[in-house]
Amino acid sequence: MRATKCPASHKALRAAAKMAALSGPAPWRRGWLPALQLVRRGSKAVTRHWKAMHFQRQKLMAVTEYIAPRPAVPERCLPAKRKAEEEEEYGYARLLRRQVEEVFRDNRMVAVCQYNSVPGEDMVLMRHYLRKHNIEVKFVLNEIIRPVLSQSRYKNLLPLFVSRNILLVSPETKAKEMLRVLKGVPQVNLLGACIDDTILSRQGVENFAKLPSLEASQGQTLGTLALLPSQTCSTLQHGAAHLTALLDGHIHQLQAGAGKTESPAGTEPAQGSGTQ
Repeated sequence: MRATKCPASHKALRAAAKMAALSGPAPWRRGWLPALQLVRRGSKAVTRHWKAMHFQRQKLMAVTEYIAPRPAVPERCLPAKRKAEEEEEYGYARLLRRQVEEVFRDNRMVAVCQYNSVPGEDMVLMRHYLRKHNIEVKFVLNEIIRPVLSQSRYKNLLPLFVSRNILLVSPETKAKEMLRVLKGVPQVNLLGACIDDTILSRQGVENFAKLPSLEASQGQTLGTLALLPSQTCSTLQHGAAHLTALLDGHIHQLQAGAGKTESPAGTEPAQGSGTQ
């Protein structure tokens, strides 16, 4: 028999069969599922059930239970434990606290005022008038100044820092000038002050402002101190001077009496000699 050549259609079919074999099953076979599936819907097998403990074992567990010994010092008598993780302070907060410490250390007068809403122009004028008398205005947050005061000798000022406050600081004690400026700004109320390390209320600041200046007080004190020695000296010399005056008067009286007694005795012999 003579071999015959395959037509081109047979070659195409063989090539398609090879490609199908390499690519896998047909698409309609990939998503095929059986019409009937068997699914087990029963509970799991439980191999262990709860069982009450035997009475004797319960007694043994109660007897052998560990009881921690009581501490020698009660817990309420021990100092409170600090938190393991303390809040980290920000560097800006530490800077502000350091500035507050410098304000109380470098100034002789620190006044605490309640700050209400003030128009910008009035605030600028108030700061200008205060600056003329060498008084500065400081805005400080309560969260910054309260920890500083609680650890210092100015802790009695803490009740003043409740709402929004400002500080009027000056290296000199110019309470009279400060009150004169604050009188024209009713929105800023004076609460108290610390003058020369002495805490004063509002009434105390007003009484302090009525006092004379330091130079006048020093002059009055010096005059009073100089008057006392002079009075003491005059008092001590008064007795001696009075005694001297009395003695001088007594001497004059004696001299006058002696002159009167000598004059008649001198005249009688002269008259006797004339008659003879």
